[in-house]
Amino acid sequence: MIKKLRYRFIGIAMLSMTLVLASIIATINVVNYVRTTESIDLRMEMINERGDHIPQKEDFTPRPGTGGLMEGEEYKDQFRPDKKLNAEAAFDTRYFTVTVDADGEIVETNTTSIAAVDDEAAVEYVKAVMEKGSEEGYTSLYKYEMFQKNNGTVQYVFLDCERELSAVQQYLIASILISLLGLLLVLLLVVILSRRIMQPVAESYEKQKRFITDASHEIKTPLTIIDANTEVLEMVHGEDEWTKSTRKQIKRLTALTEKLVFLSRMDEENSSYMEMLDFNLSEAVLDTAEPFYSIAQAKGKELTLQVKDNITYHGDEGTIRQMVSILLDNAMKYSDENGKISLTLSTAGKSIYLSVWNTTEPMKPGRYDILFERFYRAEASHNSKTGGFGIGLSVVQAIVQAHKGKITAKSVDGKSIVFSVVL
Repeated sequence: MIKKLRYRFIGIAMLSMTLVLASIIATINVVNYVRTTESIDLRMEMINERGDHIPQKEDFTPRPGTGGLMEGEEYKDQFRPDKKLNAEAAFDTRYFTVTVDADGEIVETNTTSIAAVDDEAAVEYVKAVMEKGSEEGYTSLYKYEMFQKNNGTVQYVFLDCERELSAVQQYLIASILISLLGLLLVLLLVVILSRRIMQPVAESYEKQKRFITDASHEIKTPLTIIDANTEVLEMVHGEDEWTKSTRKQIKRLTALTEKLVFLSRMDEENSSYMEMLDFNLSEAVLDTAEPFYSIAQAKGKELTLQVKDNITYHGDEGTIRQMVSILLDNAMKYSDENGKISLTLSTAGKSIYLSVWNTTEPMKPGRYDILFERFYRAEASHNSKTGGFGIGLSVVQAIVQAHKGKITAKSVDGKSIVFSVVL
């Protein structure tokens, strides 16, 4: 129980941290990509506005009396077509252009501002883009965009984006690796600190289990004495309604203490007291269900069994029989008057399916897994009639979990309920 709680704590903590880091990484990288894209688009606009040739430093007339140097805003105004770009953008932009006329014929190519592409390669690039029919996008490491010119021609501008795209990729990889390293460190810290966090809970839980076990054993002694005294009274004075009531309550309290001790053992997550062997599950289920035929008949209810033959299972036969008995007893108690009860045992692949279905009085929709909580009572008045403690289904759940299985409760129409066990 404590181990499961600790693992759940670690899982929730790591999931929360992962979601937070993933959100931060995604936001940072999206912002970085958007800014990079904006910078690329500004460069494309700069190329389109300046024409085929972006002015270089020698194209400008130095300011007289400055020794060929320009200062401050004059430098920025002459070398930055857009204040959003870096002042050196005009000097590190690598691009080439291809001009096409209205008939789709190539009129001119300009590869003077790039060394990696010649005129022949530029023509191949533009032909590939024209086949796509798109006006802008990416081809290889080049961002391309189509611009209409006043003379009726179309100019394709290809901008080398290798540096920008590589920077975005490296930033993404670095942020992911750093985040994974951070998650690993957080995991180590959470695993170490979770022991100290769970220590008070573990101590309290151990005290609670010890109290239940000790109290159950202490209760058994007076119950045995009371039962013996009642038997003596019946021998001396004969059986009457008072001795019958006393015996009935002794039986109920004995059953309760046995179940509490059983649950306490199950909570220890130690199945050494369980004898795991191969046995015929079909025969065990039929043998356990047989006595309930007479009970159903006496209460005016209908019990049907659909059990597949020769199903073999590896587990503790005694507790499995106890599980079937509790489920059928629960169905007998809480089914409506003249109700119907059905038990089904089947297989699918490597899984074994056991279900107990019964009609009930109208039920309110809600969480039916709450039925497995200890001492849960849907209606106190109804439970007083059945004589239950609200602990039987908790025992069933403990047995199923001890066998690494799963149990669920479900009501489709609000007039019946089915408990499904998967082993």
